[in-house]
Amino acid sequence: MRILKISFLLMLLTFVVMDGTAQNTIYKFKTKTITGEDFDMASLKGKKVLIVNTASKCGFTPQYKELQSLYSEYKDNNFVIIGFPANNFSNQEPGTNEEIKDFCEKNFGVTFPMMSKISVKGANIDPIFAWLTEKGKNNVMDIDVKWNFQKFLINEKGELVDYVLPKESPLCDKIINWINSK
Repeated sequence: MRILKISFLLMLLTFVVMDGTAQNTIYKFKTKTITGEDFDMASLKGKKVLIVNTASKCGFTPQYKELQSLYSEYKDNNFVIIGFPANNFSNQEPGTNEEIKDFCEKNFGVTFPMMSKISVKGANIDPIFAWLTEKGKNNVMDIDVKWNFQKFLINEKGELVDYVLPKESPLCDKIINWINSK
C-alpha cells in the first residue's frame, strides 16, 4: 500500500512539474492558419519566434515589407515570424482572412506564416495574446498591446523574453541582435 501511495505521489509530482513547464511556454497553444488549417505552436520548438499583430490599413502596414525581409534573411537560422491579423485598432483590419492573405501576398510578397484573424485585447482576446500580455500567464511581464505591429520575442524554449513597440522597425537593432544572439 505504501509503495502505491509513493508511486501515486511521484506520478502526481511529475504531472505538476510537466504542466508547470508547459504553462510558461507558447507550445501549449494551437491556432488556425489564415487558410483555416490547424497550427500547433509546439511545431516551433527550437526556433526563435517573432509574433506580430498585423493590419492592412495602418500607418505601420509597410512594416510587412521589413518583416518579409527579416524572415527571408533569417528563416534558415531557426527563426520564424508569425503574423496575427487583428482588427482591434480603429478598424484597420476589416478584411476577411482570404482578403488579408491576398493583400499580404500581392503587396508585400509575404511568405512567413500568417494566422487567422483574432482579437489581441479586450473581452475576446485570443488565448495566445492573453498569454503574451499577462504576467500571471507568461511568468515574465505584463504588456499592453499598444497598436498594430507590436512584436513579441519568444526564445527557442517557447518563453516570452521581450517585446518591441509598434513604431519600431522589425529591422531594429534590438530584434536583429536578439536573432543573432546565442
